[in-house]
Amino acid sequence: MSSPEYWTKPWPSSSAEKPPPPGSNQAAVAARPTAEQVIAGLRATSEGGPDLVQLLTPEGERVTHPHFDLDITPEELRSLYRDMVLVRRTDRECNALQRQGQLGIWVPLLGQEAAQIGAGRAMRPQDMAFPSYREHGVAWCRGIDPTDLLGIFRGTDHGTWDSQEKRFHPYTIVIGNQVLNAAGYAMGQRLDGKVGDGHQDDAEATIVFFGDGATSQGDVNEGFVWGAVYDAPVVFFCQNNQWAISEPMERQSRIPLYQRASGFGFPGIRVDGNDVLATLAVTRWALEECRSGNGPVLIEAFTYRMDAHTTSDDPTRYRLSDELEAWKLKDPIERVRVHLVRSQFADADFFAQVDAESDALAERLREFCINMPTPPADRIFSHVYSENSPVLDQQRDEFLDYLSKFEHAGGAL
Repeated sequence: MSSPEYWTKPWPSSSAEKPPPPGSNQAAVAARPTAEQVIAGLRATSEGGPDLVQLLTPEGERVTHPHFDLDITPEELRSLYRDMVLVRRTDRECNALQRQGQLGIWVPLLGQEAAQIGAGRAMRPQDMAFPSYREHGVAWCRGIDPTDLLGIFRGTDHGTWDSQEKRFHPYTIVIGNQVLNAAGYAMGQRLDGKVGDGHQDDAEATIVFFGDGATSQGDVNEGFVWGAVYDAPVVFFCQNNQWAISEPMERQSRIPLYQRASGFGFPGIRVDGNDVLATLAVTRWALEECRSGNGPVLIEAFTYRMDAHTTSDDPTRYRLSDELEAWKLKDPIERVRVHLVRSQFADADFFAQVDAESDALAERLREFCINMPTPPADRIFSHVYSENSPVLDQQRDEFLDYLSKFEHAGGAL
């Protein structure tokens, strides 16, 4: 991380006034960073620092870690590769569907496949997940078909899955709000005796996903407080993709995000979010800590958002192409593919089969999306309350009466 001087006013070389030295108590004066400051900050954070947990390098080389190693079979490694390829193809197809007017908006996950698949596959069936709006990979791991996500972004429903059956909460659009929900749910798990002693197969934990920008929200920090005070079995999983829409990480925190956990009294750890093996190992450990009564835990998955924040965003307005090219060399899928080939764990037929499966998935997604029926006008009034409300019924009748007038006029609006 760069020091606070990066984000102070520019210091002319001819000026007798010099910036305060690192570690001084002189307050920084907030200012818009220059291009040079942004580049310096990126260089300071691009590798994740010495505390980064990594098991598979960007070059596909398997390395060990003294605290977080992983025994994994070739079959399991191929399965993780397949997951990431299919999730990326889902993401790319939905992005194209939005551009073609079939979806109102889409939230890309490009570049974050390893963080989501690693965390999702670390969960046990009884664990509960609380997503934000980008966790399409975690949804995949919880058995939710990608077609079930389309209604959210087409504006026809809020998600069609049973959240208790899938153990996957509906998407949360309000930034950081899901952290409070997850903390409360995890508190309930503890109060209901769902937390074990490390030897119970049915012990539960909760994991909640949010981005680096959400850490600036009050809801996230309040969730940290409640989770810590009640020893709640919750893993706070922050996908630090370096950008909170257009704000770089350097404008959000003076310290690495995982270090914030110490201020709340629980452990924090930074993992290479582009390394599916490291993410899997660290998340397994964190969930087990929570199931054993040692929660909460904060995980900072150090990754990168390779696409726009949403399809309404234009990242070329605020970040440099050189930065994007540098992160392409750390692609989460490519490093697994290289490792599979180098270790002779997969052959050309395997990769061709996965590619064919991804093509079929994209075709099925497209056909489903294009043929999605338009829900009736009174749908928006359904399931608002558990029982009928006279006030809501009146609003529904007035709205339908209003629409009927256009129908009588020939249907023109």
